[in-house]
Amino acid sequence: MLQQSELKQGFHYFVVGWHLIGQKGLRRFVIMPILLNVLLLSGLFWLFVSQIGALIDGIMSYIPAWLSWLSAVLLLLSILMILTVFYFVFTTLSGFIAAPFNGLLAEKVEKMLTGESGIEMSTMDFIKDIPRMLGREWQKLLYSLPKFIGLFLLSFIPVVGQIFIPILAFLFTAWMMAIQYCDYPFDNHKIPFKVMRAELTEKQTLSVTFGTLVTLCTFVPIINLVIIPVAVCGATAMWVEQYRDNLLFNLDLNRTSREIRVPGRGVATKGSQIVK
Repeated sequence: MLQQSELKQGFHYFVVGWHLIGQKGLRRFVIMPILLNVLLLSGLFWLFVSQIGALIDGIMSYIPAWLSWLSAVLLLLSILMILTVFYFVFTTLSGFIAAPFNGLLAEKVEKMLTGESGIEMSTMDFIKDIPRMLGREWQKLLYSLPKFIGLFLLSFIPVVGQIFIPILAFLFTAWMMAIQYCDYPFDNHKIPFKVMRAELTEKQTLSVTFGTLVTLCTFVPIINLVIIPVAVCGATAMWVEQYRDNLLFNLDLNRTSREIRVPGRGVATKGSQIVK
């Protein structure tokens, strides 16, 4: 069910993201994701433009002759479907390439918003942490790819595929954008991927609203060059205000309540000093 308060919050965190990228102390961490975004978008845009004609002709060939009067509408929806696929490819590649830098940006934003110093990572620690970050990107890809493939195949069903599937594909893309960018602050605290998904599902209207705004900006020239750091900043603000305290409290509680075996004395509960 659509939650009006969460709808407003989705807009709020998107606006906060734009505000944060201009803050002193964060600008240098924003530059690298933007540069990577420019290079990747340029290459994919060239490939997209050179192939879009053939892709549209292929999709339109599945439309029966008796629906020719709907050709203009179906053409528009076919283009929307192709744009969604293009967007998926772009976000997947950018996620892998920029993941370490986005994680670092999320860490700096959280530090600024909370005022906590945290643990400073050395350059070597940062490099050692890259394989774990890339592994997290694989988790997101394995979660989303089967669903995108299913939607793409369903799009070839005449009429239904061109009318309903693009809408579903767009909504799922918006959901994935929330997952993609909220995952950086969650992952910085080693929150499991399934736990992160469950938390975002609890506030699905908030997540999809934020993801929808990010998705729409990706199709706007110039703005799409800076949307990744904006999304990371906004998602980190969302993490700090909506999820951080509760999740970190539960993590600390689980750690302190972990049972420790004491040789010859049974079981002691860590932190409580109770021995059975």
